[in-house]
Amino acid sequence: MGWIIFKYLTTAGLVVLISEVAKRSDKLGALIAALPMVTVLTLIWLVIEKAPEEKIANHAYFTFWYVLPTLPMFLAFPWLLPRTGFVLALASSALLTAACFLLVVKIAAAFGVQLW
Repeated sequence: MGWIIFKYLTTAGLVVLISEVAKRSDKLGALIAALPMVTVLTLIWLVIEKAPEEKIANHAYFTFWYVLPTLPMFLAFPWLLPRTGFVLALASSALLTAACFLLVVKIAAAFGVQLW
């Protein structure tokens, strides 16, 4: 149980750190947030917990494919925010991400990559 609490606190601490840095510097906060720290932490947790190498490699591989459909959101959200407000911009960006995810699933399947 102590290990799970440590994992939660470390991972949550990372998110809090990024949000605190972003309050002070937009660019530095975005740079830190763009780094794949959560993925790296997840890979570390999997190694520490003795997950098979195949599972660790699959996690990194599928993370690549799942990141792709999120990228348009980072262009749409700042464009929508001043025009529609936070809630609608966030909801629209989430819907865009879902649509892009479905598109990436179809495209990846054409190349033999099963994401669904």
